[in-house]
Amino acid sequence: MTVEVMTTRLERPDLEALGAAVRVLEGESFASRLANLLGQQVQLAGRAVPSSARKIISAASEKALYAGLRAAIRTIDAKATPRAQIGLHKALATLSGAAGGAFGLAATLVELPISTAIILRSIAQIALAEGEDLSEPNATLACVEVFALAPGGPTGAAFEYFAVRDALAKSVSDAARFLLQQGFSNQSAPILVRLMAQIAARFGVVVSEKLAAQAVPVVGAMGGAAVNYAFADHFQGVARGHFTVRRLERRYGADAVRFEYDRLRRQLEQTGRLDG
Repeated sequence: MTVEVMTTRLERPDLEALGAAVRVLEGESFASRLANLLGQQVQLAGRAVPSSARKIISAASEKALYAGLRAAIRTIDAKATPRAQIGLHKALATLSGAAGGAFGLAATLVELPISTAIILRSIAQIALAEGEDLSEPNATLACVEVFALAPGGPTGAAFEYFAVRDALAKSVSDAARFLLQQGFSNQSAPILVRLMAQIAARFGVVVSEKLAAQAVPVVGAMGGAAVNYAFADHFQGVARGHFTVRRLERRYGADAVRFEYDRLRRQLEQTGRLDG
């Protein structure tokens, strides 16, 4: 019999913070959240998005990630003190996405890079608040990585936060090393293309769910605004969880944090609650 032993124990406030991260990172998918907000017909509509549209959305999602990353690199002050702008970014993302709900796929393809860049700025603010140094390419890419870490993803795919991080780890490391050496001038470099494609594969599913929800006739203008708000709030929550985990890894080491994370995740799955 194998006995797990881990001597490094997180302090109580940090353990509680990790528990909150587990609830978000292993919690409700965006599709389930929309169904709870607007009804099960929204979830059914998401399943009805044709494969041809999904391919278009996947390509648009990848372009939006590139645009968002460029904007983040140009406009985020890596040395700035984080300010309480997350609510503002959420409001701006809500407004920028309104056209997508009103005018369908074509409008969504136009506004998606804008809303993605706005959400990415709020993710960067969360990263700064958790002690990240955004002058480091790895930290900047960790912001983009958030779009792949939301619960849910490709149909039929199991989700575990660390499993997705592990799948992305080599691509993130290679891309960070490339950006450190050459900057973002060559966005068609195979290293960056591979990483963005991996992230877009998961991000595009959430975008498809958002578009399908906005296309349901009964949703209306108010429901469309709620969908946009939930879209921004969803990724901000994932960002808080992700950068909480990274902050604790810097303090306690990756192995100790993963040990406690897995313990809390199993406890949540078995009992539906976390007791610390």
